Amino acid sequence: MRGKLRNFSLIAFGAVFGIAVSLHLSAVASKDAESPLPIDELRAFTEVFGKIKSDYVEPIEDKKLINQAINGMLSGLDPHSAYLDQDAFKDLQVSTQGEFGGLGIEVGMEDGFVKVVSPIEDTPAYIAGIKSGDLIIKLDDTPVKGLTLNDAVKRMRGKPNTKIVLTLLRKGETKPLVISITRAVIQIKSVKFRMLDPNYGYVRITQFQEHTGEDLVKAIDSLAKQNKAALNGLVLDLRNDPGGLLNGAVAVSAAFLPKDTLVVYTEGRTEDAKMRLNASKEYYVRGSQSDYLKNLPAWTKTVPMIVLVNGGSASASEIVAGALKDHKRAIIMGTQTFGKGSVQSILPLGNGTAIKLTTARYYTPSGNSIQAKGIVPDITVEDATVSETEKQSFSVREADLDRHLTNDKDANAKSDNAPVKLQAPKKGKEDKSSGKANTVEPETAIKQDYQVSQALNLLKGLQIMQRR
Repeated sequence: MRGKLRNFSLIAFGAVFGIAVSLHLSAVASKDAESPLPIDELRAFTEVFGKIKSDYVEPIEDKKLINQAINGMLSGLDPHSAYLDQDAFKDLQVSTQGEFGGLGIEVGMEDGFVKVVSPIEDTPAYIAGIKSGDLIIKLDDTPVKGLTLNDAVKRMRGKPNTKIVLTLLRKGETKPLVISITRAVIQIKSVKFRMLDPNYGYVRITQFQEHTGEDLVKAIDSLAKQNKAALNGLVLDLRNDPGGLLNGAVAVSAAFLPKDTLVVYTEGRTEDAKMRLNASKEYYVRGSQSDYLKNLPAWTKTVPMIVLVNGGSASASEIVAGALKDHKRAIIMGTQTFGKGSVQSILPLGNGTAIKLTTARYYTPSGNSIQAKGIVPDITVEDATVSETEKQSFSVREADLDRHLTNDKDANAKSDNAPVKLQAPKKGKEDKSSGKANTVEPETAIKQDYQVSQALNLLKGLQIMQRR
């Protein structure tokens, strides 16, 4: 499935760009009579290229100019399309396998600056207090304005145990924040789990990786062994999960849905970009690997579930929440998600580089587009540990990003039912809004988590109602 998208032809792009650089525009013949090549614009491109080569104050290599032109072509499309040079392409391949060097943040571009989509849990950025919505304006002494996203990411990555100083803007703060972070090898544990109470389990997915589905199976098996019986309820925590691999999202959804149930579908301009992904082996298992979901306990398909989401839940995590919500398999609780409903395909080029290109929009089983809208929870529960100032920071979503794709279903979409809203208790005097991540022990942090406690209370209430 992913192979189809990766094999998407780039012949048209190569022909146009190659001809433009070689100045043989007069020899161009359009293969599609209805879509002739824009000769005037291509001529302007070559004139600019020539002027830079002849008149710029310093000599510029052709390779640099061409790479910058490709960068501009892609970055001008939307916040998620990008050119990946050889180093960036290798980094991307490593990161999807769960280990890479850097700070641990999912980022995009906004008005020429780097915008934080979500810090990844347990990474240096998360521990240092980086928040979703933060706008990074300086990396050490280098202003971000003028850098491409790839250039900025390169500067943030580096050897482990080296420091970088981020200067950032945060909504509600009157002056820039300066935060020093020590780089580390980012080893992301995709799935975490524990028992909340007897008969009630908790599973957190921090990012969707190559082995997320298998790790989820191990977590459920471990919870079943700890409880020595079927669970009465399960909390699936997708808060601040920036997404990841599509097959991982399908695997997690398939773990809780009946076989062959529609999880998500995509629509794009090419036939390869039009897909329907169901809860069946062919859509989440790679190659000749066995179906790791087939031995899950039977109760996994029926256990009452609460899915926790927030403004940092994006892409693959929104696919899971949308599928479980549409099929009425789980109650969605928390705050509105980020709203990234587009598919980026990695299209390798012949020179060891690649392009990350937005090739499709994805839709929930009921036909709703997540793009620039997100998943609206069934029950809204604010995070009690977040101050009013920090809530403004978390309000930044896909719709706020420059050049974001529109939601093509907005005009025809069914209006969401207004969610029930539970008011979080006000913070006590002992709770200080330092902007730092919670550093208490994980077990204590979970018990003090207002959203988790409300999810657990609801599950217990559902269990009482079922007994009547």
